[in-house]
Amino acid sequence: MNAPSSGPASAAALALSAKTILVTDGGSRAALAVTRALGRRGHRVIVGERRRPSLAQASRHCAVAFQYPDPVHDEGGCLDALVAAAEAHDVDVVLPVADISATLVTEHRDRFTRAIVPYADAGLVSRASDKWHVLETARRCGTPVPESWCLQSPGAPLPADLPYPVVIKPHRSRVRTPEGWLLCTVGYAEDPAALRRELAQRHPAQYPVILQERISGPGAGLFACYEHGRATALFCHRRLREKPPWGGVSVLSESAPLEPDLVEAGTRLLDALGWHGVAMVEFKRDSRDGTPRLMEINARFWGSLQLAVDAGVDFPNILVDGAFGCGPAVPPAYKVGVRNRWLMGDIDALLLRLVGGRRQPSSWDGGSRLGAILSFLKLWGRDLHYENPRVDDLGPWWHETRQWFRRSA
Repeated sequence: MNAPSSGPASAAALALSAKTILVTDGGSRAALAVTRALGRRGHRVIVGERRRPSLAQASRHCAVAFQYPDPVHDEGGCLDALVAAAEAHDVDVVLPVADISATLVTEHRDRFTRAIVPYADAGLVSRASDKWHVLETARRCGTPVPESWCLQSPGAPLPADLPYPVVIKPHRSRVRTPEGWLLCTVGYAEDPAALRRELAQRHPAQYPVILQERISGPGAGLFACYEHGRATALFCHRRLREKPPWGGVSVLSESAPLEPDLVEAGTRLLDALGWHGVAMVEFKRDSRDGTPRLMEINARFWGSLQLAVDAGVDFPNILVDGAFGCGPAVPPAYKVGVRNRWLMGDIDALLLRLVGGRRQPSSWDGGSRLGAILSFLKLWGRDLHYENPRVDDLGPWWHETRQWFRRSA
């Protein structure tokens, strides 16, 4: 269950001295993958989170753990704590992991006087997080998208030609309000009456709201690292199982070849945005014609990051190396067919599949319950890696297991 090494590094990267790197949002799977990858390279990793202990802070690769105020309700306090930690520990690089921290750090990068923030400027990060802006950019540059309509404000008339069931997407996953940051979730509606009910429950700050045709087909993603408009790493993956099972975060995923249409669609969009830093461009392959249709961009590290590292593309270290002029000249190769399993998420997905029938969209066909159980019970296999447990880093496994039982109690 151990991760393999990330492959041969360039001579310049090997010569790069160990740095002190601050990682935010230590409770996330992405932060754990970042912490492990950087720690294995020999960097000193400082991990912050609003609560202690957290998932990444439980890793043996976390040198220092610290706590900051919840940025949802106290942006200023959180930012002050991050700046203070960066100064106290002589941090060389700051890597925000979640949407809010990426926004705060890029908006105020000038406060990190000694540390590098190897992300795009705040304006570009904001535009890439705006789903309607991304859809419009994709249309202009020729990246395929689902049919989409935009409701600019509450009470706006519904388009007459909506194809039901329809997907409801706020224009951002997180939005600022005077009361703090608001989490905006994706919803579904089977008919006009259900759509009106769903929209009536939405906070006005979630507008514009995107209405979108539901695309049936497997999820696929292009992971990328860019240096000022130049791709330094690319990686494709397939989602094999998700939580919730009818569409969500991946719990079982597999490294896939760099499929030309997916790479073209994703890089065309990132090129049009003038991207810098890491990003995950999310698609669904349309079951009607096989076309990869854009879902969204994650303008930060992503949940299934560990898969790429296990397969041979070490995005955290590629990003840090690039910040010091040691990035790869060409995107590195990787092994196809490597699988990554988030076990606790997979358990949740199975339980939802078995008992969550009333929550699933009527158009979703997940197969038989027996088939889901048998598929879940395939616990071993060639090139199957678990995020947890990892025999060389068991702390996060114990932490995650305790948290799972507390939530289930």
